[in-house]
Amino acid sequence: MADFLFDIGKVLLDFNFEASLKSFLPPDHLDPASALSELLAEKDEFESGRISVSDYTDWALAILGSTASHEAFHHAWRHIFTPNEPMWKTVRTLHANGHRLILFSNTNAIHCPWIFETYSEFSLFHGAILSYEVDSIKPEPEIYRHAIEKYSLTPSQTLYIDDLPANIATGKQFNFITHQYDLQNHQAFEQWLESQLHK
Repeated sequence: MADFLFDIGKVLLDFNFEASLKSFLPPDHLDPASALSELLAEKDEFESGRISVSDYTDWALAILGSTASHEAFHHAWRHIFTPNEPMWKTVRTLHANGHRLILFSNTNAIHCPWIFETYSEFSLFHGAILSYEVDSIKPEPEIYRHAIEKYSLTPSQTLYIDDLPANIATGKQFNFITHQYDLQNHQAFEQWLESQLHK
């Protein structure tokens, strides 16, 4: 049986931050696009665990020029996801066939544990390496080392699926078996997976 590392965003769940967060912008905001861009540009710092939920929320609402509550912002921040059903079908099959499935994601303490409570199929996973919990984000090497050590992975026998080229590049440096996932071409992933499982 193989070990798998699965990214969450744009692999297991599609997402759209802008559609949800733009509702916080006042009607007379001078540059909505720049405000949203600045907000998301700092997301890596938040997802690395270097900024607290409260501090990030205060900062984000100030950038948006919003007087909304923390609770309202967190609700909008969470309700950005759409399950990628073809990938969940694959995950169910891999789990049923006895493979070890591990989440490996840049995420944050507003999304987690909420997404695990909301999308019950995350229970099919045997473990998780989440950026905000380990103070490191992909593509930084430290988070890959953490995954290897925590789950005693042999990279050359571990299949790693992610949508971002930089994350895949670091995965290759560690000798993981990688696939850069495209939401618009799930069939390419299935073909790759079939070739890997039947070597």
